[in-house]
Amino acid sequence: MVYENIITGVKEEKLLPYEKCLQHGAMSLDNAELLAAIIRTGTNGLSSIQLAEKLLESAGNLKGLYDMSVSELMQIKGIGKAKAVQICCILELSRRIAKQKARERLDFSNAETIAGYYMEDMRHLEKEHLVLVMLDNRCRLIRDKVLSVGTSTGSMVSVREIFKEALDNRAASVVLLHNHPSGNPSPSREDMKVTRSVMEAGKIIGIELLDHIVIGDNSYFSFKQMQYIN
Repeated sequence: MVYENIITGVKEEKLLPYEKCLQHGAMSLDNAELLAAIIRTGTNGLSSIQLAEKLLESAGNLKGLYDMSVSELMQIKGIGKAKAVQICCILELSRRIAKQKARERLDFSNAETIAGYYMEDMRHLEKEHLVLVMLDNRCRLIRDKVLSVGTSTGSMVSVREIFKEALDNRAASVVLLHNHPSGNPSPSREDMKVTRSVMEAGKIIGIELLDHIVIGDNSYFSFKQMQYIN
């Protein structure tokens, strides 16, 4: 793109964000330019960079974009369905990459670490989700899996399914994790019953239940911290 420098009157070439990325790398782009390179084209009389600036203004900042759904993005003039989906997918991909990198450095033997890692994913869920966290012999995360999704008042769990997954993934130990949609992480009688059953089965099979953590709204309950699990 060629433009005239208003100070010198000399015509200079200004690279579009996509071209700038090709020549100098993505690190050379500011936030608006990065967004413009992703959406590629402008609309309704706005260039891609102007549209990107409008997006950031509506979101407040980059973090604000994470909280916007496809429908919310589409309410911004110039953002259609294709652009909205594209932006949401890019942001979700970056979130997953960041989470993948973070978990490689975490010690999953610590209840506070585990609760912090899953808190934002689980604290707003409207139904109870039971997650099995599978760990190697150094308490590093192998993988996690949602085993069941219940109603707003509870979920069903099979001890057999828990240890089948653990054995299939060669886990040395496991952590159970579930949320309480009410926001109160205090365990129910059923939570205690399930914890005892899984703990006893783990002793027989040789895969230790390290903890059972209940996620509330910015709070959690750890069976290990409260000495229900030795």
